[in-house]
Amino acid sequence: MLAESRCPACLASAFCRWKRSSRETDVKEPQLPDIKQCQRKSHPQRSIFLGLETTLDLTWKDWVIEREYTKTLVISNIRNKLQKLHISAPETKFFSILNPEVVILSPGTSFSIPVTFKPLQKCGYKDCIQFQAIEGSFKVYLHAVLSNHTMKVPESVMLPLCAVEHYTLTSFPLKNISKVQMSFKWNSAAPFQLSPEQGRLKPGQQCVITVDFQPVEAQVYQKQVHCTYGEDGNKANSCCTVLLQGIGKYPYLQLRISNDKEETSHGDIELDFGSVAVGHSLSKQFEIFNPSPVSVWFSLSQLPGAVAIFGPHFSWDVTSEKIVPGGSVQVLVTYSPTVVDIVSVEYLSLNYRGSLSKSQVKLIGKCMGPELCLSSTVVDFGCVEEKGSAEQTVELLNSSPVQATYQWDIDCANSVFRVSPASGTVLPYSQIKVKVSYKPTHPMPHHRRVACLILLGEPLFLDLIGTCHTNLQEPVALTFEHLVEYKSTLCYMCNSSDTLLGVPLEEEGHSATAIPPAPMEKLNEIREEHVDSLFSPSFPFVSVEPSELLFNHKTRSFIAPSFAVSQCVTFKNHTKEKLSLMWTVIQDSPFCVTPSSFELAPLKSTTALVTYEPRQINALHGGELECFAYCKMPQEDPSSEQDLPCLPCCVTVRVISHSFQPGKDHFTPSCILKPHQVVFPPLSLISYRTVLLQNNGDQPLTFCLNYRTNSDLPRSVHMSPGCGFIQPGQHQILTIGAVPTLDSPTEGFNLPLQLNADEFTKELTVVSSLKKPCVSFENSNELHFTATAVGSKSQHSHSIKNLSSVPITFQWIISERDQNLICVEPDAGKLHPNESLVQTWTFSPLTEKAYTFKPTLSFQSDDFNKSQLIFRVNGTGAAGTIEAGKELLDMGESLVGSCRSFNIPIVNNCSCPISFHLSVQLEENPPDSEDNSALHLDFETGTIASHSTVLIGSTLRLDAQGWYRWAISYQITDGNGFGVCPPEKLCELRAKGVFPTLQVVDACSSGSVDRLCKQYLWKLFSLDSFNEHLLSTPCPAEITFKAPTKHRQNSVSSFPQVILDFNFGAGPLHSDPSDFMLMFWNPGSISVNWTFLFPEDQEMKLEDWAMTGQFSNKELQEMKVQDNQLFRVTPRSGTLLPGQKCPVHFCYSHDFIGIDRLPVLFKLSLGRVFLLNFQGVTLNRNEPYLHFASNHHVFKPVAIRDSSPPRQIYELYNGGAVTVHYEVDQVVLSQLQMENYDHPVLSCLSPQGEVLPGNKAMLEWIFSPLEAKMYHVDVPIHILEKDSVIINFEGRGMNALSTSTNISIEHSDAKTQEHRAQKGPFPGQVAWLSKDSVFIGDIPVCTKSSSIMFITSLSCTDTVHFVWEIPTQSNQQVVQIHPERGCLGPGECVMCILTFVSDFPTVYQLDLICQVTQNAALIHYHKALQCWEEEKKRQENEFTITDKIPSRTQRVLVDEILLAPPARKGAPLPKYKTLPPICGSKAVINLYDKNKRAQIRLQRESANIWRRPQMPQPALLHLSVTAHTYDVPDFYTHFPDRYLQLTRIKQRLINSSSTRRLAKLCPSTCGAERDIVVDILTPLYKDLLEDSAFVESLMVLASKPPIYEGQTSTSPSVTFPSSPQHSVQSNWTVDGEEAAVCLGKISQIQATAESKHVPSDLAEAVLLKTLQNLMMEAVTGELTFSAYSRSKIPTSFSVSRTSFAEGS
Repeated sequence: MLAESRCPACLASAFCRWKRSSRETDVKEPQLPDIKQCQRKSHPQRSIFLGLETTLDLTWKDWVIEREYTKTLVISNIRNKLQKLHISAPETKFFSILNPEVVILSPGTSFSIPVTFKPLQKCGYKDCIQFQAIEGSFKVYLHAVLSNHTMKVPESVMLPLCAVEHYTLTSFPLKNISKVQMSFKWNSAAPFQLSPEQGRLKPGQQCVITVDFQPVEAQVYQKQVHCTYGEDGNKANSCCTVLLQGIGKYPYLQLRISNDKEETSHGDIELDFGSVAVGHSLSKQFEIFNPSPVSVWFSLSQLPGAVAIFGPHFSWDVTSEKIVPGGSVQVLVTYSPTVVDIVSVEYLSLNYRGSLSKSQVKLIGKCMGPELCLSSTVVDFGCVEEKGSAEQTVELLNSSPVQATYQWDIDCANSVFRVSPASGTVLPYSQIKVKVSYKPTHPMPHHRRVACLILLGEPLFLDLIGTCHTNLQEPVALTFEHLVEYKSTLCYMCNSSDTLLGVPLEEEGHSATAIPPAPMEKLNEIREEHVDSLFSPSFPFVSVEPSELLFNHKTRSFIAPSFAVSQCVTFKNHTKEKLSLMWTVIQDSPFCVTPSSFELAPLKSTTALVTYEPRQINALHGGELECFAYCKMPQEDPSSEQDLPCLPCCVTVRVISHSFQPGKDHFTPSCILKPHQVVFPPLSLISYRTVLLQNNGDQPLTFCLNYRTNSDLPRSVHMSPGCGFIQPGQHQILTIGAVPTLDSPTEGFNLPLQLNADEFTKELTVVSSLKKPCVSFENSNELHFTATAVGSKSQHSHSIKNLSSVPITFQWIISERDQNLICVEPDAGKLHPNESLVQTWTFSPLTEKAYTFKPTLSFQSDDFNKSQLIFRVNGTGAAGTIEAGKELLDMGESLVGSCRSFNIPIVNNCSCPISFHLSVQLEENPPDSEDNSALHLDFETGTIASHSTVLIGSTLRLDAQGWYRWAISYQITDGNGFGVCPPEKLCELRAKGVFPTLQVVDACSSGSVDRLCKQYLWKLFSLDSFNEHLLSTPCPAEITFKAPTKHRQNSVSSFPQVILDFNFGAGPLHSDPSDFMLMFWNPGSISVNWTFLFPEDQEMKLEDWAMTGQFSNKELQEMKVQDNQLFRVTPRSGTLLPGQKCPVHFCYSHDFIGIDRLPVLFKLSLGRVFLLNFQGVTLNRNEPYLHFASNHHVFKPVAIRDSSPPRQIYELYNGGAVTVHYEVDQVVLSQLQMENYDHPVLSCLSPQGEVLPGNKAMLEWIFSPLEAKMYHVDVPIHILEKDSVIINFEGRGMNALSTSTNISIEHSDAKTQEHRAQKGPFPGQVAWLSKDSVFIGDIPVCTKSSSIMFITSLSCTDTVHFVWEIPTQSNQQVVQIHPERGCLGPGECVMCILTFVSDFPTVYQLDLICQVTQNAALIHYHKALQCWEEEKKRQENEFTITDKIPSRTQRVLVDEILLAPPARKGAPLPKYKTLPPICGSKAVINLYDKNKRAQIRLQRESANIWRRPQMPQPALLHLSVTAHTYDVPDFYTHFPDRYLQLTRIKQRLINSSSTRRLAKLCPSTCGAERDIVVDILTPLYKDLLEDSAFVESLMVLASKPPIYEGQTSTSPSVTFPSSPQHSVQSNWTVDGEEAAVCLGKISQIQATAESKHVPSDLAEAVLLKTLQNLMMEAVTGELTFSAYSRSKIPTSFSVSRTSFAEGS
């Protein structure tokens, strides 16, 4: 748009509705004119004044103050004569010219006038230059306009869809299209923000304005932002607007597991990694999908409040990203565990702004360590000679997917047992062989339990036993049985008593073992299965102190090669037996023990000396000294339970030392300690972790705990071994044991390792802090249940979370008396660290009261005692009932065989939810119903919230026609679904099964059959039978299919054979089609689907002609009808809602001579199926033809004693194009008369005659029965030049005294016209009759009857003309209509009065036709006729002699109607083409060319033919008049009550006068009616008596004679015949008694009629006119009959007709 200087109101008026076209930004640009067009328009337009050509005006733009601007005005003389001009200069000083005042212009010359403009201030200027010539003057106007301040902005900007609390950006251009520099400033409001908000633009400069859209709610935003702008230094007074449009949408993200495409979760999901090997990683994916139409920014983070347990184990690659609509993001989560046998649980929270819910991802995984096992746990070497050796092999198997690192805890160089390899790795799911050798040095039994240390795993233990023999000494050989017996005896002694065992040694200050030995009661578990064996003596009956010796780790004195250093170790015997101890002596070892063997008395201790004597300086040494202890003497009492078998055990002393000289640098260690940090679970039990110390150097490595560096090490932490010696390339597995305490630092402490007896250290961080287990309720420690129905249950979810770093077990404790009221699931279980568990609480009240429960949550870890948390649960029990929305649900009518879905509302008005169970009981059904499950509920059980309504979906499928009734009961159920009370009635449901119904309520015709009356159409299409069958009950085979479907031809026979004829009448060849319009109406309460299935629409089975290849005549006929579409139905199918109407058009084209037939199937959905035989006749134009709708005719019943039987009519219709002569065969009638005693039972009054084309002839018959019986006679009707037709006539004679009602026309078939009354106009109808049938009924002859109807114009723009055609019957016109012709404006209506008078007893069925023509068609016709006549007159009067060849443009006028075959309507192309000739004959080609040229010439000549215009065909409206007139005696005989009523009415009219009427009114009234009359008339009379003018008029009227005295009644409508013989033929006889009665009555009536002062004719006429005026005013809307009457009668009123009508 071009934003000019306009007010905000003008800008607001330009506001228009917007429509978003796409998701992207929609910027609507203004419609600007093209630049070239603007340039062309800028040129001054030339005008001509007085023969002078010049411009209209001169305009100056873009000017500056105090500058001069000059333009040239050119004047040209375009005349052929000299002109003289007087020039008047501009009046103002701002415009000036320099030319003279007079200018003379020669023909064809021009003159230029410079015009100078010099502004002095910034405003608009106007002036003019006047030119005066001889013939007149003209002016050239001068204008100077200010520069427009114009900004170009789009009219509207549509922003993309944006998520709530997100933002989106778009931009639009702002351009300065004026000639001056301007500044601008935007005024915007949330949620739109514009940037930049202000700035300056040079002429033609453009900047981009960015729009930031930040919706806060999901709604449509539409705001106008204003931009004020103006020149620099001036106040910005111009404004432009931009309509900003945006839509905010709520964002929504879905979490889906990527690995399973079928699994989709709309809430939380869980990623279970299962068991993952330590040191390995496993990755899984999940998908974040955006189904919303907006882009969403999200963040993925760990749920706050998580407990960090042993470091982070989960990682994910996406923390925040943007997802477009319909897009998704794959998130990769990796699980990398580091601590064995720990279950890790974490929660990821999906966060995004504007979300209505929170989503979480649960991550869970378990760390799996190495799992090793030995092929054998015991190696028995048997007996080996001294200094001999034995070797065996065991297998070390790894059954885990983790590579295992192991080390045998034995110094093979200083032991009689050797294991090879002593350390190494075992690949996943593999095994290695380990060689174990035994080389004893002293005759004695040997037993040692060797530990196989496994990194990140539990150690394995191998028992090695063997016996050394010499020739002199042969101790008892140890066997596996001894070992088993030893362990069982030891286990028994540990469990029974400790009399034999002494108390363990107290811990010394310098002891390297900080953890005390395990209690004796757990000794067996320690030795067999637990790693505690590494920290306790392997033999519980002897101990050595210290177990680790360090040499030269504190001083750096010079050590000579021969110098030895010794330290003492102490042995203590804890038994009551003497023990022998034997050290294993290894040659060339720098360490030796003195004495090498000794005995130890019971419960005594002794000392041994360990000497370090290095043989090499500047070296590191280390090892493990081995000593075996065994019983020296056998037991005296072998049966003693406390005697131990003679099984030796091994004790060891670890030693390390160095021989570095002072000043000599020790070896620089090259080692790796992993992991560098160990974390212990916060349990008060001892737990262990393993660490690997790898020597990567080429020199040996020694290590030991450096207590000197860190003297504050807790006593609860110990490392085994505390010192050691590692060869190059080897490793040492260290086992760290700890018991966390409450005073331990939570951040941990450092465990220093001194390397190589120097200042080299490695620090190991140990985290060992004791924490009590903690559990939290995520929401609150209180749970509230809503009111719950007694006997039912309600559920609520609540979650608990483990805030500890160790697993806990929990158990809910509910008191026994509350267990039947509340429960929780699950009530017990295990929670891993950080894990949450959603629990379901159930409340089941038993009575109506408030409940308060205090269940307790008990939980504990593996070491702590049980902790408890109190939880509070509140609930209320309430009584509840439900009820239906209505006690009786009346579903009305439902289609039989169809499924009908509906909802049954169930209301809960109580304060608690109610669980229910519904049951349905059938109480009433039709007799022919076989299905008892017609009513089906979608669900029978459910729960209704308090103060709410639940809709129970139900399905109704009725199988029979009739009423159904069901009783629906309910029962309140408990939590288990069992009823808590007896069933109660909820409601009743009633429905009626019906079949679809359809009726034809109206019919009309046009085309060649437009003059057929409605009664004749009803017979042609058998509509009475059609409607009757439509209302009948269909058979089961007809309701098989719900929708109209195709049928096989042979399947039609399975339906009841209802075959009806649809006769389309007859018409000449190439005449207008026979068009019929039927109005379908659905009178039922359900919709109905109907369809016409033509043969091509049906699945026809293969006929015989398909086999033989030949067509039968019937098949050829049907193919001709179908291929040429002779019969057409529009529409062929449809749906009618209840009460809805639909016109259906039937058409038959007269294209081929003959009788055409077509079988058409008509079907209703789940209803009747008819076979309709379409039949039409097409005649040759010169062929006479009478069309009979039926060969059977029934006369109206006639009483056998009637003096004047009525005339009855039989119609003959001529459907051809020529006049038809007919003759009724009288021989049959004469024979019938002879058979009835020469009585004319049936006589034809018009036995011969002719019928005009397209018209009907009325054959008058008199049926005079002689007996009360049924008469049948076949009468031939002869047609000239045509075959005769035999018509069967049927009549019935009735007994007049007993069956007078049966002969009344009101009880005959004529009464059926009531349902044929027109309900509304047809499509395309020009005018409409308010009623298309008038039913006069039974009346006596010479009685006048009137009826009122209205003709309404349906055209909104055109005027229509109407003319009535009044038919005659028996050469008499019994019907008159006033007005007979007229004109109607658009939408106008006119009242027509029909008067009926008959003078002979007759049964009348008249068809009155109203021709309606549009005025526009008449005008067009008259114009075309005038042009045609003018052309004809011109051709008659004008001629050209010189032309040899007539002009090709001369049109030939034709003054006659040439009936040419019309173009075929809708006929398809033929299926087959004529084959080409076999040989290319030139004669054939020439003949084809000649025919083609002749055809082209004929078309060219026909195009030049101009036929005389024809009058437009009027639209015909049919009015049916039905009456039955009787002779007076007969009427009195059959209808005495009505005869007397007519007599009383006539008598009242004759004897009526105003004074007598008033005199008779007051006495006849009584009671309240009389009081009302008196109250009304009293003030009226009083006002009249007080009126002096009225009194004087009475005096004048009294002196005058009566005005109506000389008038007599002459109208036949009020005068009855003087005698009944006036209306009776001579051959009829009347009973004397009946005649006397009739004469008496008639004489009385005539005597009354001859009275004076009886203005009966005038009274009747006035009354009739009054009623007609009232009806007309009611139709036009001037009078409302339903209006309330006035409550008070005014004292003075006008007696005019208008006031009377208003008062009525």
